Amino acid sequence: MRSPAAKTLLYIAVGIGALVMIFPFIWTVVTSISPGASLTTTPKLIPDNPSLAPYAELFQRVPFAQVIVNSVVIAAISTVFQLVTSAMAAYVFARLPFRGRGAIFLLYLATMMIPFQVLIVPLFVEMKSLGLINTYAGAILPTIASAFGVFLLRQAIGTVPYELDQAATLDGAGHFRVFFQIVLPLVRPALATLAVFGFLNTWNSFLWPLIILRDPLMQTLPVALSSLQGQYSTQWDVLMAGSVISILPMFALYVFAQKYIVQGVAGTGLK
Repeated sequence: MRSPAAKTLLYIAVGIGALVMIFPFIWTVVTSISPGASLTTTPKLIPDNPSLAPYAELFQRVPFAQVIVNSVVIAAISTVFQLVTSAMAAYVFARLPFRGRGAIFLLYLATMMIPFQVLIVPLFVEMKSLGLINTYAGAILPTIASAFGVFLLRQAIGTVPYELDQAATLDGAGHFRVFFQIVLPLVRPALATLAVFGFLNTWNSFLWPLIILRDPLMQTLPVALSSLQGQYSTQWDVLMAGSVISILPMFALYVFAQKYIVQGVAGTGLK
C-alpha cells in the first residue's frame, strides 16, 4: 500500500506528464485559429483574435476535401485487407501444423526489421511494370499484408482454447467455419487493435504516397500538408489548421476503440 505522500507525488508526476504530452496539441489548435501566427514567437495558449480564417484559406489553397476522401479511402481499404490477410495467416500459423511452420513464421517476422525505405525502388519498379503508378491500387497494394498483424493475431488466437476447435470439428465444422464462427469472434479485441494500428500507419504514411501518387487530386493528407510548407516562408496558421483536421479522425477512432485496444494489448502480451 502506498502512503498518501507517495500517492500525491505519483498524481503530480502523472499530471505533469499529461500536460507535457497534451501541450503540443493545444498549441497546434491555438495556432490554427490565430491568423498570422508564427512558431518563432513565445507559445500562447489563449489566442489574441481567434478566427477560423486559416481553415477557410486551407480549403482554398488545397483541394482538402478531396485529400481527406483520398486518405480515408486508402486507409480504410488497406486496413480491411490487413485484417483479412493477417487473420487468415495467423490462423494457419496458430492452428494448422505443417513442416517448417516455426521457421517460416520466424522468417516472416524477420521482414519487420527491413526498413521500408530499402523497398522503395523495387516496389516502384513493380508498380510501374503493373501500370499502377498514380493509382489508388498502387498506393494500397504494398500495405495489404502486415507481419506485425500476423504476429499480433497469432498471439491472440493462441489464447483461444483448442478444445473449441475440436468440439466444432466433431460437429462437422471445417476450418473455414471454425475460423469465422469460433476464432474470429473470440479475438475481436485484437482485431480492433490491429485495425487502429493499421489505419494509423496508413493514414500517416508519407513517403510511399508521395512517390506513387503524382496527381494533386489524389494526394493524401501528409503529402498535402507538406505542400503547405514553403521554401522561404510558411503560413503556420494554415499548416496547423490542416494538422488539426488530420488529427481529429484518428483521435475519434482511438476514443471509440480504446477499450478494445487495452483488451487486445493485454490479451496478446504486448508491451
